Amino acid sequence: MSRLLDLLELRSGTEADGWVGPASGPAGKRAYGGQFVAQSLAAACRTVDGDRLPTNLHLQFLRGGEAGDDVDYTVARVFDGRTSSARRVESRQQTRLLTTATVSFAVPTRGPEHGRRLPALYDPESLPRTGPAGPAPSMPLEELDIRIVDDSSSGEFVRRLWWRATVPLPDDPIVHTLIAVYVCDVYMIDPALQVHGHSMRARTHRSGTTDSSIWFHQPVFADQWNLLETTSPAAARGRGVVTGNLIRADGVIVATLAQEGLIAERD
Repeated sequence: MSRLLDLLELRSGTEADGWVGPASGPAGKRAYGGQFVAQSLAAACRTVDGDRLPTNLHLQFLRGGEAGDDVDYTVARVFDGRTSSARRVESRQQTRLLTTATVSFAVPTRGPEHGRRLPALYDPESLPRTGPAGPAPSMPLEELDIRIVDDSSSGEFVRRLWWRATVPLPDDPIVHTLIAVYVCDVYMIDPALQVHGHSMRARTHRSGTTDSSIWFHQPVFADQWNLLETTSPAAARGRGVVTGNLIRADGVIVATLAQEGLIAERD
């Protein structure tokens, strides 16, 4: 069985619209933020009709979680209209509220479309297999191919992170979206420190994501190459913001992402 797919397979909870997300492990470590984002979205998807796809997700990290414990998710059905739905999702461990999220869904409709990039500067196949920008013990890295290139040649720090799943995946667009959400959280706030010559790996600052937002535009194919390109437009008061685009191999922008994170000096 795939560890990656197992993490996204929620079990029914004891309450109506309650779900249980499996632990990511290892015990005693802080849970990976991408797990909460992906599992919150998975829980919300379980409560909407199949003709509605997610259009946006906004999640606040309130407390750190324990990687070795399961996570309980509660979904509130905020709105169900003719073509759209809205959900609120809360996650807990041992009654401790960890995250709160809102997710919107809509039936796809026809309209103007734009959002395409020129071919990437690099062929990911020609790059070394770097893995994430730091240790990630909770991620099944044996099932993910991650290759990173950092670039400051333009005067602005840009992180280009190519990724793809290396295990067989079902032909289900929601599964591919969940994997994208899961992977794209990894060290995404790091560019806010890299602008100043620091990094989350060096642990020179207190750092971690406080808020994550994603807008979904087009289908993503998680078993093909995808490029997450991120920059940090601003930082102040011990917080930094990172924005990014998730780009398919054919140049189509499939999602827009933004994160706020703590990047505070240590006392």
